[in-house]
Amino acid sequence: MKILRFMDNGASRVGILDGDTVYDAGTDLFGSLERGRAVGSLDALMMLPPVAPRMIVAVGKNYSDHIAEMARGGDATLPEEPVLFLKPPTALLPHGGEIRMMPGTRTDYEAELCMVIGREAHRVAEADAFDYVLGYTCGNDVSNRGVTGQSGQWTRGKGYDTFCPLGPVIETELDPNHLRIQSRLNGEVRQNTTIDTMIFKPAFLVSFISNVMTLLPGDVIMTGTPEGVSTLTPGDTIEVELEGIGTLRNRVVARE
Repeated sequence: MKILRFMDNGASRVGILDGDTVYDAGTDLFGSLERGRAVGSLDALMMLPPVAPRMIVAVGKNYSDHIAEMARGGDATLPEEPVLFLKPPTALLPHGGEIRMMPGTRTDYEAELCMVIGREAHRVAEADAFDYVLGYTCGNDVSNRGVTGQSGQWTRGKGYDTFCPLGPVIETELDPNHLRIQSRLNGEVRQNTTIDTMIFKPAFLVSFISNVMTLLPGDVIMTGTPEGVSTLTPGDTIEVELEGIGTLRNRVVARE
C-alpha cells in the first residue's frame, strides 16, 4: 500500500495512492487505513512530507563508491560501524516543495532510501528488524559542503530548512534489499545503482540504531547515498526515484 499525507481545508489528512488517484484515509497514519473518497492526483494536492518524525537518523559513508568519490585522493577507508548523524524535523520538505539554498555555496543532493518506523524499537534483533518498519520512502539528504567542511561535523551543513525532502509516499509492502535507486538532475541520470551495494544493509541499520537510541513510530532512518553526487544550482529540478516507491521531485531556488 502506498500511503501519504496532504493538506485538505487547512487540516492534515492521510491518503492512499492507487494508480494515479489519491483516496482519503482519515488522519491516523498508524491506524487501520481504509480507502474513502477520491481527492485527486498527487500533483493536484498540497502535499506534506509523508510522515512527521520526532527524529531523523541519517547514515553517512554507507556506499563504498560514494566514499571514494568524496575522498578525492584522501582517506577512502570503509567504516567498521555505521556513521550516524541527525537531521532536524524542521528540515523536512514535501514532494513538490522548493529547496532553498544559499547562492554561491556548494550544495549537493544525495538520493537515499528511507525507512519509516512503525512501532517502538528498542534493542531490536536484526532478524526482527522489518517487523518494526512501517514502510519505505524516497529521501534527499541535501548538504551544504562548505559548511560541513568548515565545522568538522555535519549537523549544520545538513540541517538547514528544506534540506530533507521526503516522499512522495510510504510503500508498506516492499522488500528494500534489492531496489534500484536513481537521481536525476534536470532530467539527466546522475546516481543509478541498487540498494544491495550498501555497506550496512537496512535490517542491520534498524538493529544497530535501536541499540543506541530507542526509535518511536514515525521516526525516519536515512540509509546513505551512492556515488554520483554533485552540486545544485537555483533553477534546477532534482528527482529521487526508488523502484516500487515512486519519484520525489523538488525545485531549487535561492535562499533570500
